[in-house]
Amino acid sequence: MAMVTVSQSFNFHGFFVRKASLLPSSASRVRYSINDRRWLNLDSASSSCRFRNLNSRCSITNTDLHLSDVLTEDEAPQDLSAAECDCSTPIVHLKTDILESESLSLLAETTYVDSVLTALPVLSEEEQNALAATPAHPVGLYALYASSLAGNLVEQLWNFAWPSAIALLHPSLLPVAVMCFFSKLAIIVGGPLVGKLMDYSPRVPAYMGLNVVQAAAQLLSATMIIHAHTVSPTSVSSVLLRPWFIVLVLAGAVERLCGVATGVAVERDWVILLAGMNRPIALAQANAVLNRIDLICEIAGASVFGILLSKYEPVTCLKFAAASMIWSLPVMIGLTWLTNKLATGVLDRPRSCQTCCGESSEEAAVDAGSIVDRGLETIKLGWKEYMQQPVLPASLAYVLLFFNVVLAPSSLMTAFLTQRGVNPSVIGGFSGLCAFMGVAATFLSATLVKQLGILKAGAAGLVFQASLLSLAVAVYWSGSLSQQSPVLFFLGLIVLSRLGHMSYDVVGAQILQTGIPTSKANLIGTTEVSVASLAESVMLGVAIIANDASHFGFLAMLSLLSVVGAAWMFCRLLLNPTDEQRSLFAVESNT
Repeated sequence: MAMVTVSQSFNFHGFFVRKASLLPSSASRVRYSINDRRWLNLDSASSSCRFRNLNSRCSITNTDLHLSDVLTEDEAPQDLSAAECDCSTPIVHLKTDILESESLSLLAETTYVDSVLTALPVLSEEEQNALAATPAHPVGLYALYASSLAGNLVEQLWNFAWPSAIALLHPSLLPVAVMCFFSKLAIIVGGPLVGKLMDYSPRVPAYMGLNVVQAAAQLLSATMIIHAHTVSPTSVSSVLLRPWFIVLVLAGAVERLCGVATGVAVERDWVILLAGMNRPIALAQANAVLNRIDLICEIAGASVFGILLSKYEPVTCLKFAAASMIWSLPVMIGLTWLTNKLATGVLDRPRSCQTCCGESSEEAAVDAGSIVDRGLETIKLGWKEYMQQPVLPASLAYVLLFFNVVLAPSSLMTAFLTQRGVNPSVIGGFSGLCAFMGVAATFLSATLVKQLGILKAGAAGLVFQASLLSLAVAVYWSGSLSQQSPVLFFLGLIVLSRLGHMSYDVVGAQILQTGIPTSKANLIGTTEVSVASLAESVMLGVAIIANDASHFGFLAMLSLLSVVGAAWMFCRLLLNPTDEQRSLFAVESNT
């Protein structure tokens, strides 16, 4: 085995090292690498200096080594310690048996080996846009779309089925109102708890578990309603105290809580990992597709169950809904597993602060005896994290839109139009057009993000909605709704306003995805849904108090003010961002 020893005088920015004595050179071709036993013994200051006279093909980069004299291992000095005493830098040993396929010619003293340079390619604007529009895991996204389609279709079918089936039991709306109230209450209280559970649990198993619990709650609810249709009808007051109704309320609350948690996990966490947080166009397109799937499933679910209900008995329709829940569950679980598989296990990636924020086993043992206190602490933590999120104005604007329960295709609008004597076909067409406008908004949102950027696209949607609803309220207060043409114009303005509403719904989701850390996405997302449910409950309470049709104008003004307030709050974020918000949306602020 041959070893060469290179010794040369070096000048490191004023530090001169004398040249060691050299022996005759060896063969002209050797294979070499830096010996692990000997490293350049430089202090911390001089180690970062550039070797001016060092030129080599070794793994050292940005280095110049001037090979002037070489010496074989057989002729190497035996007393290395003596040599080290005379030199402030040790002798470098180069082995000859490291590289297996190539050899390197040692050059003469005046010859230098070419430096190894790393070229950093600079993408053009078109290439950057193409990269921003390309998802990080496109095949995994397609599997996620299929899973969302299977899950949302059954969920939307059930969301239309249970109130319709309960309404056929009694003409009063009280049973449905009670179920809705407790569902909102479950989301308000349990949202942060489930969100924290999702943040501290593996993504895929936790998501599958929630799907199983949701399907079980749906099946239990369907069983209770079928049982109610088989027994003799009773008064409304007695229905609220029946055991089957109590079970139905509890199962409905659990089903809604699980549905919200799985939706938040997909929209605030999964889609970011699959599309890529640093690819805004691809993320906007993914959000648009998910919203499009949800709206299409909403239309399809209501239509399918409505057609079945017009031809068959309610019990038969409920059995069909239960069967759809059973077959869709394994499909969703299989597609969820396939999503992670096709995305090369990206959903298995641990969250950044799971280890640093996790509780110790000792703390967990201490808190285990007080579940209530721990739950309250989790709720407080959820609200605290929600209020401290960097994109709070965008989230509050989203919450304010939930106060708009009148100037929208809601049950209150349906009741108002019915009392006005509007043709039921017109009412049905109004609801259908609002849904299709939402589908159109999912296509528009991706274009807005690409042309205007995330923040400006969100502001455009809110301003558009507020402007059209202002015209709609002005038409109402003009007192001309007694005629058919003003009514159609009033409804048309609301339909068009849904374009801005759904555009912000898609863009706002991407803003929150960008600003909320992945490790807290579920906790903050479920807390946001809780706040939105609270806002909706407050507005519904006001509507219960002012339940006469003559108070519709007052409710319409409150709805309009909430939308205007949302637009103002978001435009304030756009015009006066904080330093943290500037860093999050730095690309936009520079354009």
